[in-house]
Amino acid sequence: MARQGLPGLLDTEAIRKDFPILDRQIHDGKKLVYLDNAATSQTPRQVLDVLNEYYEQHNANVHRGVHVLAEEATALYEGARDKVAEFINAPSRDEVIFTKNASESLNLVANMLGWADEPYRVDHETEIVITEMEHHSNIVPWQLLSQRTGAKLKWFGLTDDGRLDLSNIDEVITEKTKIVSFVLVSNILGTLNPVEAIVRRAQEVGALVLIDASQAAPHMPLDVQALQADFVAFTGHKMLGPTGIGVLWGRQELLEDLPPFLGGGEMIETVSMHSSTYAPAPHKFEAGTPPVSQAVGLGAAVDYLSAIGMDKIAAHEHAITEYAVKRLLEVPDLKIIGPSTAEDRGAAISFTLGDIHPHDVGQVLDEQGIAVRVGHHCARPVCLRYGIPATTRASFYLYSTPGEIDTLVEGLEHVRNFFG
Repeated sequence: MARQGLPGLLDTEAIRKDFPILDRQIHDGKKLVYLDNAATSQTPRQVLDVLNEYYEQHNANVHRGVHVLAEEATALYEGARDKVAEFINAPSRDEVIFTKNASESLNLVANMLGWADEPYRVDHETEIVITEMEHHSNIVPWQLLSQRTGAKLKWFGLTDDGRLDLSNIDEVITEKTKIVSFVLVSNILGTLNPVEAIVRRAQEVGALVLIDASQAAPHMPLDVQALQADFVAFTGHKMLGPTGIGVLWGRQELLEDLPPFLGGGEMIETVSMHSSTYAPAPHKFEAGTPPVSQAVGLGAAVDYLSAIGMDKIAAHEHAITEYAVKRLLEVPDLKIIGPSTAEDRGAAISFTLGDIHPHDVGQVLDEQGIAVRVGHHCARPVCLRYGIPATTRASFYLYSTPGEIDTLVEGLEHVRNFFG
């Protein structure tokens, strides 16, 4: 059985009191064990209260109004931008663009580069580089851009233990490469990727770098300046915030030079029937009414995470993941897909269980109150690489406990017994 004295653990008993949903009972009194945080995290009362207050006291459209509610909503919305900028150590608040999710952030960059002038334009003479472990959100936009422009799409493969194969990095990233886009932490494998080596090679050939930090921003300190990337994308609903809000950070000089993705209100400076000029970033990339309440909720989530400390959250998750890897490897016929240690990995563990289909594993676990993810996790190329139809994925967060890991292991034993 687990010991609460694992080094680095947070006071989960106190933290869990902030999350009403974790007290739920399902399926005839089974206590909810929520292990699907890589898909969506739960939301603390502190964020829910801020959202309620916004709608009860401040709801209005932003920027254009001169009445009290509009000014209050604008201050809250732009205040959330300040909080996010500080959270990721952005040099300027104007480098923080609000989108509806990380997928939109990634699509925004892909479309900007397709429409850009030199030296940023992606065309038939250039190359785009991604990796085999990407979420579909960081594959499909580049396929679309490649099809539209004629650019060549290339990628890094995977090693047998779930790492990026960088043995041919000089052949994959070449003088023709315009953009290298890759995930910081894999949502299916949990792998923490070697940013420095990839960025160094990209900079050698003058390529831009876009990092998908959707599985990193909620779980560890994120310093966009230290990453030395040109763009960083992440989403709010995986980091205690509401759905419908994402972030794209980009270097100021790039945002000034690149064209907008969407046209409409707010992103313009002047409009005539013949032409338009655009507002400075970030508003240049935020056409129409933005996700105001969602941004305010994300700001509250940032406040909550910052009060605990991202370094402490990372230490907690490392301890939980280390314990989970140990316990899961004790289950007969269970195989972890990806790194089988807690080093250089995030808090999501995908696995197979003998010949039992992951959908069956997930359904039986659900009957015991255990929520996990099953399928290819929007990373089907990874499943193809390892010759499996799908995986079961357990993913942890700041409120996860060793006891929940024990419950998962007991549940998996029940699955094995159920299927003989």
